Amino acid sequence: MSKIAVVYWTGTGNTEAMANSVVDGAAAAGAVAKAVLVSEFSADDVAAYDALAFGCPAMGAEELESDEFEPVWEACKDVLGEKPVALFGSYGWGGGEWMDSWKDDAEAAGLKVVDALIANESPDDEAVEACEALGRALAEA
Repeated sequence: MSKIAVVYWTGTGNTEAMANSVVDGAAAAGAVAKAVLVSEFSADDVAAYDALAFGCPAMGAEELESDEFEPVWEACKDVLGEKPVALFGSYGWGGGEWMDSWKDDAEAAGLKVVDALIANESPDDEAVEACEALGRALAEA
């Protein structure tokens, strides 16, 4: 049984809702999964998990949240090694460039990215299903 951390930052609750759906999907696939606010997570915690999902909404000019999320992501990126990783987040403008850039950055760092997904604003039923599928994929990776 794999142990999964779903680490996220949220401003309006949309990315938190996505994180909870990722947890639900991973748990349905038999994993022990929990959502963790990025402010309560550090690179030292990575070793305790078999796989991780990171969630951050698009901020500013389609970029990661820079005060809390990005420093933790940068530190974790260096210690994730071969662990499966999933990326997710919500947006309210633009076309998802921040996710493309984020996924490219993760892959350039040699990370095993299982998938990356985005939801426009509050996750609708289709986005919730995609998040649950992301959790299942991470549990099965």
